[in-house]
Amino acid sequence: MLTDSQRKTLNFIRVYIANNGYAPKLQEIAEGIGIRSRGVVHRYVQALVDAGYVENTLGKHRGLRLREKTGLAGQIPFLGRIAAGKPIEAIPEQDEISLPNFFTGEQQFAVRVVGDSMIEMGILDGDIVIIESRDTAKNGEVVVALIDNEEATLKQLEHTNEGLVRLIPANQKMEPMLYQPEQVRIQGVLVGSLRRY
Repeated sequence: MLTDSQRKTLNFIRVYIANNGYAPKLQEIAEGIGIRSRGVVHRYVQALVDAGYVENTLGKHRGLRLREKTGLAGQIPFLGRIAAGKPIEAIPEQDEISLPNFFTGEQQFAVRVVGDSMIEMGILDGDIVIIESRDTAKNGEVVVALIDNEEATLKQLEHTNEGLVRLIPANQKMEPMLYQPEQVRIQGVLVGSLRRY
């Protein structure tokens, strides 16, 4: 079992790697979890290494790496249903959801949303969306579209009767964008999203 401080350290490392693509230094961990001593952080990290949550490549700059720990890392309790409308009877269930299995795959990647063009679909500025890599999509699917091989955008796809491609924002304040088919390359289709509160 991890202590609260060790778990806080592990969570900081996970979030830091997810946001930056590389591991934090001890000093960055110390600042991130609100302590001054790098020695204390070193003890927390060593406890995580000993418990199998991370590995530390000695002598390598930013050498921390996350490890999957079967049955623990990446799993959270799944306790049943909750109403978002009319209240429903609370029926306890006990199971687990594996986040790696739910949100990962060989053909998936994650990107961070910048802007508010998809807010009416519940996709907010700063959210991380999970994309299934594909080069085609159906009408109505939310896609990552590369425009003129320069700019990527997240929008709902529509092929018009005139043979054009319409990219539709989910924000009434914004207008759909219309393109010739050769201007638009589909990079993937939205399959999920993540948000921390």
